[in-house]
Amino acid sequence: MTELLPLPGSRAEILKTQSARKRIAFERAKQAKWYKGKLDHINADRLDEPDEWQKIPIVDKDVLRKLDHKDFMDQFCIVPREDIAEYWRSGGTTGAPVFYPRTFKDVEYGMVTWGRSFPAMNIGSGDLCHISFPIGIHPAGQVWARSAHMFGVGMAWVGAGNSVPSAAQLALIQSLEPTVLISMPSFALHLSNLAAEQGIDLTQSSVNKIICSAEPLSDAKREKLARTWGAEVFNVFGMSEAGLMGAEGTAHDGMHIWSDMFFLEVVDPETGNMLAPGEEGHLCQTPLWTGHATPFLRWNAGDIVTYVEQGDSGGQFADLFPMIRHANRTTGFFKIRGVNINHSEFEDFIFAIPPINDFQALLVTDDNDLETLVVRIEVRRGDDASAIAADLETRIKTVFEVSARIEVLEIGSLARLFESSIKAPRFVDERK
Repeated sequence: MTELLPLPGSRAEILKTQSARKRIAFERAKQAKWYKGKLDHINADRLDEPDEWQKIPIVDKDVLRKLDHKDFMDQFCIVPREDIAEYWRSGGTTGAPVFYPRTFKDVEYGMVTWGRSFPAMNIGSGDLCHISFPIGIHPAGQVWARSAHMFGVGMAWVGAGNSVPSAAQLALIQSLEPTVLISMPSFALHLSNLAAEQGIDLTQSSVNKIICSAEPLSDAKREKLARTWGAEVFNVFGMSEAGLMGAEGTAHDGMHIWSDMFFLEVVDPETGNMLAPGEEGHLCQTPLWTGHATPFLRWNAGDIVTYVEQGDSGGQFADLFPMIRHANRTTGFFKIRGVNINHSEFEDFIFAIPPINDFQALLVTDDNDLETLVVRIEVRRGDDASAIAADLETRIKTVFEVSARIEVLEIGSLARLFESSIKAPRFVDERK
């Protein structure tokens, strides 16, 4: 099945593929009820011209949140029930999840998208991956695991911590000696904290690479993972609406996107017009091979990125594929009494404090009906939790100019909470 869509021979070949597949995606979209009347003014023979292409309306999750599953299927699905092989759950932490139908061809091409990550990160014959993503309706776990065999890579189908407890996962790593850990960054950090409690030095383990996805990987989090595991940390990028879209190279300077499988744009958030390489905007992508059932055009998931033509990594993947580089900010923030707290900045701030193993930030309404920031932390065993909590309270006030209530939790509490989620709910709005 690896021959289903071999790597292109050149960037010129990729441009030809994009041109042909954009036309197919456009014609499929015209079959969906939601697009009725929205594409009639577009010249299908001029889709390669930016001015014509960007006439296509952008689709985002706000569009889908207005629809229940029945309405979503009616508006966007263009295939009969007998063509649907499975459903992929969206991975967001806010709003009701969306369940995307996938045809048998979608699944085959989907496995190519995930499978390409292995050679892109020099994972191959002789490697064994320990995957700690949920093995279920969300595709990140089960499709990634299935794709490994197509690319000659060993795979231990372990699953998330809610199905295989963290202590058991550590025992499996010691016993099976995998070379690669595939995990959300928060869970990989939790395993390192648990190992430290048990006196296990993970820097001496068999794991030499950690592959992260589904959560933002800040520089502080990456450094902490590399230090506690003694491993090289890679990031990959994907979404349930499309598949796994790309992965880092050895330079770790951005993610190379399979541009023969996904047509990418970075657009102005206000106008929807394409931006030049290096300019910061919203990432829009059009699946070129995984849109048989739900033919999204110009899907915007809210990621803020820049487009980079050529990265610094060597090798075939870096030569063929351009990169996206996520901005040091996201669309996620808390607004507390007029002050915006960016989630990414706050996460970097916390993870740069070595004695704090993990955290969760809550926005709550207190007894006086005032908005309050509550920060739950787990403190490294052996450190003075009270002193660290007091110091953190002062630091937050100084850096972010808001007062916070600090709660110290028992080590492992947050991991148990996060284990049941596809993406760790590290920032939660619980205001009444």
